Amino acid sequence: MANSAKKKRSKQNTATAGTKKKTMALKITATKKNAKPSPQASTRQLKVGQKAPAFSLPNQDGIIVNLSDYKGKKIVLYFYPKDDTPGCTKESCAFRDGIDEIHDIAAEVIGVSADSVESHKKFSKKYNLNFPLLSDESKKMIHSYGVWKEKSLYGRKFMGIERTTFMINENGKIDEIFRKVKVATHLEEVLGELDVVP
Repeated sequence: MANSAKKKRSKQNTATAGTKKKTMALKITATKKNAKPSPQASTRQLKVGQKAPAFSLPNQDGIIVNLSDYKGKKIVLYFYPKDDTPGCTKESCAFRDGIDEIHDIAAEVIGVSADSVESHKKFSKKYNLNFPLLSDESKKMIHSYGVWKEKSLYGRKFMGIERTTFMINENGKIDEIFRKVKVATHLEEVLGELDVVP
């Protein structure tokens, strides 16, 4: 009888242990599924001459914009850190003010950040921006263009968009890349590049 009771308790303990292991495994699996991607820097580094990665994102009006919509046109594609901040406002307003010159060289301007459509709408309306701002909250396009980087400000390190502009030609290839853009002179750089690119 004593041996029978011991065997019964042993089976119960084994079953309990097995249940605990299964529960733990389910918790780990659920945690992995719900885990957000780590904010690692983009590993991709695009080069001049490469085909520009395709994109399909909503603009400030919620309308989906695709790279293919601009086939046969030159594009000034600029990535900026955040709506309605001093440097980004200055850069965007410079493109707004220079849009006629850019159009004269048969090119279009597109801005991209990780801000929401609603944020873009307010930013665009506030400064009367006359070109699309694409919302990339998932950061898929930001990573595909390799502009999500580790940044530093007053000794504090953080992840964010590195201010970068890509000049894309009529065939969808990258003609020039401006990295770590200096806002004050950037419009002149872009116009100069558009003027020399055939």
